[in-house]
Amino acid sequence: MKALYRKYRPLKLSDVVGQEQVTNPLMSALEQGKINHAYLFVGPRGCGKTSVARILAHEINKFPYEVEDNYIDIIEIDGASNRGIDNIRELREKVAIAPTKGKYKVYIIDEVHMLTKEAFNALLKTLEEPPEHAVFIMATTDAYKVPVTITSRSQVYNFKLAEPSIMLAHLTKICAEEGINIAQDALEIIVKRGGGSYRDSLSLLDQISSLADTEITKDIVVRAMGLAPEEKIEKLLSDYLLSDIMLISSDLKDLHAMGIEATTLAEEIIQKILEAPRSELVPLLRSLSEVKDPYAEARLLVAFVADIQTGASTPRQPSDHVATNLIPRASNSNFDLDSFLDKVQSLNDAIYAQLKFANVKNTGGVLDIYPQKKVAKMILSKDNNVKILSEAAGGLRIVIHEVGEDPDLKNDALISKMSDIMGGEVRNDAGGSPF
Repeated sequence: MKALYRKYRPLKLSDVVGQEQVTNPLMSALEQGKINHAYLFVGPRGCGKTSVARILAHEINKFPYEVEDNYIDIIEIDGASNRGIDNIRELREKVAIAPTKGKYKVYIIDEVHMLTKEAFNALLKTLEEPPEHAVFIMATTDAYKVPVTITSRSQVYNFKLAEPSIMLAHLTKICAEEGINIAQDALEIIVKRGGGSYRDSLSLLDQISSLADTEITKDIVVRAMGLAPEEKIEKLLSDYLLSDIMLISSDLKDLHAMGIEATTLAEEIIQKILEAPRSELVPLLRSLSEVKDPYAEARLLVAFVADIQTGASTPRQPSDHVATNLIPRASNSNFDLDSFLDKVQSLNDAIYAQLKFANVKNTGGVLDIYPQKKVAKMILSKDNNVKILSEAAGGLRIVIHEVGEDPDLKNDALISKMSDIMGGEVRNDAGGSPF
């Protein structure tokens, strides 16, 4: 049985769904007999660039199109595999040969951005003075990697991912034609997970369509895709807002026990936050984007806990002061933490580096420093270093506390344990990996 994404691949420009900004002007140009020598199709993966390139290649030559057909005058080249100058030189030698059956010899170059600089230069020579019968249709996901000399000699068409409403209508129609009995909310999940990609969405529908003899429900789709139930994600985010590390850890263990992959869970949470952004959840976007193998489960836990560790009081408030690159914070607004840190850095980089793993509080003329690592405690406690800290703080008395004494931090034992597991460091570094 043919896969759905192949069975429902469009065979004419008028069949293409959701790319009217591309298909309409192309159809108009074809009707007027205006054929350009170079086209550049730009857009994310799975949005139909290659399919439209093949359709256009056939319609330029007025060939009937079937997905499996093969015309000698339509040549497909994978830019990723044929990226060198020798490949393009061979193309330049053959491009002068007249077409066999059609009016044009059409070259489809997929992933054109993968060509080497030398290959692009060789291709440019052909585009500057192309034979009358030669047409190039190039496709790329990374337009910025295509030299402007190539782009400027091409008609550029921008593809886009499908809007959810368009994709939902498209899949609904296919389900009706295929006799697939699926609930609307189940189909909406497939649309969401497909991310606007026609290929991915149809592949998901294909996989799901054989799961039930009766109606395919939302629960069936959620389980089949290894997704987290919505209420579980809500619970996890709620516990995050409460800065409750133990509950977060328990939530994550439960979700992993259900067979939900950490990377999938991170994607779902990101999507959930983006659907209804809240200022107190936005910091999670940075750290969740780093959740990947290896150690994806550990990275996911650190994504939640490291940010809580940098926050202020519990529960979390949108107005909490959270340093962007540093863990230290000051509890007294009369104390200028940034000036203090700048002064320490100017005096001694080694001390400044250890303050990344400490909380700083000005309490009644005393500067309390709460290290979160034993090595930081040891270094900061040295007599000469204490003097430097006092100088940077304008003469305030410095008290270096033991690790774990910070009253604002909950569950330090867990954090310390995590820190040891992760090589002695739990950090929040503006998007960098915690590993």
